[in-house]
Amino acid sequence: MLARKSIIPEEYVLARIAAENLRKPRIRDRPRKARFIAKNGACNLAHKNIREQGRFLQDIFTTLVDLKWRHTLVIFTMSFLCSWLLFAMMWWLVAFAHGDMDPSTENPSNSTKWTPCVTCVRSFTSAFLFSIEVQVTIGFGGRMMTEECPLAITVLILQNIVGLIINAVMLGCIFMKTAQAHRRAETLIFSRQAVIAVRNGKLCFMFRVGDLRKSMIISASVRIQVVRKTMTPEGEVIPIHQVDIPVDNPIESNNIFLVAPLIICHVIDKRSPLYDISASDLALQDLELIVILEGVVETTGITTQARTSYVAEEILWGHRFVPIVTEEEGVYAVDYSKFGNTVKVAAPRCSARELDEKPSILIQTLQKSELSHQNSLRKRNSMRRNNSIRRSNSMRRTNSSLIVPKVQFITPEGSQSASET
Repeated sequence: MLARKSIIPEEYVLARIAAENLRKPRIRDRPRKARFIAKNGACNLAHKNIREQGRFLQDIFTTLVDLKWRHTLVIFTMSFLCSWLLFAMMWWLVAFAHGDMDPSTENPSNSTKWTPCVTCVRSFTSAFLFSIEVQVTIGFGGRMMTEECPLAITVLILQNIVGLIINAVMLGCIFMKTAQAHRRAETLIFSRQAVIAVRNGKLCFMFRVGDLRKSMIISASVRIQVVRKTMTPEGEVIPIHQVDIPVDNPIESNNIFLVAPLIICHVIDKRSPLYDISASDLALQDLELIVILEGVVETTGITTQARTSYVAEEILWGHRFVPIVTEEEGVYAVDYSKFGNTVKVAAPRCSARELDEKPSILIQTLQKSELSHQNSLRKRNSMRRNNSIRRSNSMRRTNSSLIVPKVQFITPEGSQSASET
């Protein structure tokens, strides 16, 4: 330590440490809040400490449908395999009790005629094959029932009933898993970002929704909810407080005709939770706007639901979506490459409450944007003029350089003759 102090002065060390701290400031980002609904529509919720697990078995069909595919396929295979093994054991016991397993009955004498319960069932393997033939109704013809044993007939009836029940439950489960409504929601898309801009003199919250399939969603409706942490006047903390906000739709039934991508608009008025939020306050808000699109699938008739959410960082203030629907040769074409593209527009940075109290703010904002637009047009025109003048001057220079000068030739007689080359 003494050697270090003797080599490097203490004042220099302190100055260097201060300079390094100034060059590399330590910025602690605000902890990011967990989303209630992910962008793909999945609920970000974990159920813990569920004590009544038996309730899931009471609704066994829904439990089987909600399982993952690998679990469903394992249950599908094991249900058939266990039923075959169970009834194979029963057939083997019936044959053993009747004496069909006795080697002496395999080649009976001419005096006594032996009739087994099931022909050609001499071991557990043959009983297992006969169980599969009965339940799957294959019937190879080598093994068959006889009227010798009433117990065997009862087992046959029981196995047919159990096999039909297993087929109905498992095939129905597989069908419901393949035809689940959330699969149709994969082709319902939302814009990655939402915007806040002025529409019809009002601040509006807007996002875009579209359907990639040609088969339509019938009776489609859109709902918007704001999820935030609130506290009541009594001091009760509500971690997930849901508030419905209205959607600006001229149709009374609130249904939309989703034949092409639409921009869904919410007018920020006194009923809106965004009424007191300005552009500077938006980044500090701890809120999440959940969008829910519901409708009936045209091809299957099953109700489907698509969801997404927008947090404060995904809302652009003073932007507007670009148009993507154009008419080409009598057909309306949709360019999905511009589905989420936005452009900057003139919008007041104040809240909707301040805009209602002082309508002149909107007029001043529009005037400023008009002046800036005119100034940009003037600059653009002046730049075009300067570029044209420069081009004309450069053309003149090139033309002057191409002119051939006159050359005088002196003849031997002393006369001068001018010629051009």
